[in-house]
Amino acid sequence: MATRKQNTATRRGVPQTIGNIVGDMMIEKGLTRGQSSETVEAAWRNAVGDEGAPYSRPGRIRRGVLEVMVSHSTMVQELVFQKAELLHSLRRLLPDTKILDLRFQVAPIDDK
Repeated sequence: MATRKQNTATRRGVPQTIGNIVGDMMIEKGLTRGQSSETVEAAWRNAVGDEGAPYSRPGRIRRGVLEVMVSHSTMVQELVFQKAELLHSLRRLLPDTKILDLRFQVAPIDDK
């Protein structure tokens, strides 16, 4: 019964458009980027540092998982060891983007 009263009280707040509700829900669930690719790339370079940036590039964020392309398997292993630290840095640098996990895959890296 208490749950029903809470829901009723919540509905009495300021009306929101369906677009705002759906957009907020998608960001909360990690179903959207929430940030531009340039912002994510800059945050990745900052998090991974000068040692890892030339060998890796962030890809897209799908369901809260940031896909990262890495030039070779040795670097993938190094990034896996640093995964918790990288996630912490990315969450701090991109507070509006819900990043739940990182997925590394070996792929060619374009020089920028």
